[in-house]
Amino acid sequence: MAMLWKFMRVAKYSKTALPPKVKVRGIPTHLRHSSSKSVPSEFAVSTSCSNTVELLGKAYAQDDFSNVTEKILSKVGKNLHNKKHHPLWLIKEQIKDHFYKQYVGRRGNPLFSVYDGLSPVVTVQQNFDSLLIPQNHASRSKEDNYYLNRGHMLRAHTSAHQWDLIHSGLDAFLAVGDVYRRDTIDNTHYPVFHQMEGVRLFSCHELFSNIKDGEGLQLFEQGHRTAHKQECHTMEAVRLVEFNLKQVLTKLMTHIFGDGLQVRWVDCYFPFTHPSFEMEINFQGEWMEVLGCGVMEQQLVNSAGARDKIGWAFGLGLERLAMILYDIPDIRLFWSEDERFLKQFVVPHIWQKIKFQPLSKYPPLINDISFWLPSETYSKNDFYELARTIGGDLIEKVVLVDEFTHPKTKKVSHCYRIIYRHPEKTLTQDEVHRIHQAIEESAVRELGVEGRF
Repeated sequence: MAMLWKFMRVAKYSKTALPPKVKVRGIPTHLRHSSSKSVPSEFAVSTSCSNTVELLGKAYAQDDFSNVTEKILSKVGKNLHNKKHHPLWLIKEQIKDHFYKQYVGRRGNPLFSVYDGLSPVVTVQQNFDSLLIPQNHASRSKEDNYYLNRGHMLRAHTSAHQWDLIHSGLDAFLAVGDVYRRDTIDNTHYPVFHQMEGVRLFSCHELFSNIKDGEGLQLFEQGHRTAHKQECHTMEAVRLVEFNLKQVLTKLMTHIFGDGLQVRWVDCYFPFTHPSFEMEINFQGEWMEVLGCGVMEQQLVNSAGARDKIGWAFGLGLERLAMILYDIPDIRLFWSEDERFLKQFVVPHIWQKIKFQPLSKYPPLINDISFWLPSETYSKNDFYELARTIGGDLIEKVVLVDEFTHPKTKKVSHCYRIIYRHPEKTLTQDEVHRIHQAIEESAVRELGVEGRF
């Protein structure tokens, strides 16, 4: 969810971006929610002489903001959340089933509608401006996002569709899709993952109808904004919306994981949102954040045309939930085409109990790389992206193990430890050496570092 998006790093353009000549063909993109039809994965990479990238049937002129890579573009259209019997499909269907049965309208129809085929290509206005994220906010940086150009990007969250769906007249919906962020490399982070967005709006009658003496209560008032409330919401309305939101999510998690699940809420405060929360679940002895939620910014709701309503929104990560539910240890496995992995999730019904049986654990190969940084504009995410582009899913983890500042020159040196492990076979040192050497050479050429190899 956009309200809880906490990227606070300095932007730097990655030179490991898609070359100007790359072209990806497919079907036309849908920037609005007019259809929930999935974008198919049958697309091919080819070359073009123009300085454009063609994605899902539409051409985007590249500029100084373009930083999407071929490796990332190859993931667009895979739609793992719509692939039957995939673990992400299973968790999505379980959540849908719960919402359909638990929340029903006056005529017996499901209250929440579901959109799981919206295009991952969105405008910067959809991804940031419509959500009231300030122009100078760090979450917009090229370091953290994949831009096609200054005006278009691969969505960084399913919140990019909030405004459009509310503006169409929807009061309750779930939006599911693949999202793209440049990030660290380890067993719980991947540059492409899947989110589910939930939004619920209430009229005054809907919110207060079951409250004793609720006739005199109001949604809005004239007041001052503080760290704990928006200037227009009454405290009674805020507390009821927060209570409803936490009740909805607690029921969902209990329904999926059972009564024994340990859950805790963490308060979050941001300068451009109402007070909000993160839900964390205990996973293998550690607390893992699985979703963020909060009362929606009223200015967003008003601008989308629902001026007489108040609402909540949440965003949850499907991979995080599936890793907990099925005991999947590595996020890379969701992209595996190994039948030993996939066949474990071919079950007769979506609520079938499944405990993932690990594939053979092949040994890791560990190599370090050290270099002097070129300037203050260097970004760790640029190196992570470069390593991921070259090594792909053979890289299990990259971690900064040493940082040194020369006492005389004041130059800064980084040493990264790269752990290579193939999920389906044993890697040889010769195979890894070729990849590692390519990373070293590309770091010098693309990032301007000075090698200490």
